[in-house]
Amino acid sequence: MADIVNLRRARKARARVEKEAQAAQNRLSFGLSASERRAGDSARDKAERHIDGHLRENADGPDTTAPTPINITTADDND
Repeated sequence: MADIVNLRRARKARARVEKEAQAAQNRLSFGLSASERRAGDSARDKAERHIDGHLRENADGPDTTAPTPINITTADDND
């Protein structure tokens, strides 16, 4: 007599095995060692400081010494 197989459990077990295989492949492809992550972080920080050092604006916002526009109302606006 044949063994009874629950198809739902078999399908889920197969999906788990395939998911684990994909996860292992992703770890090989995208995983970085701690030293590689630190090197990338320091390079990113250095590039950010370099860019920030060349900005023309202050960190406070745009230049506030520029003249502000004046609103002029005409006689027609007062009706």
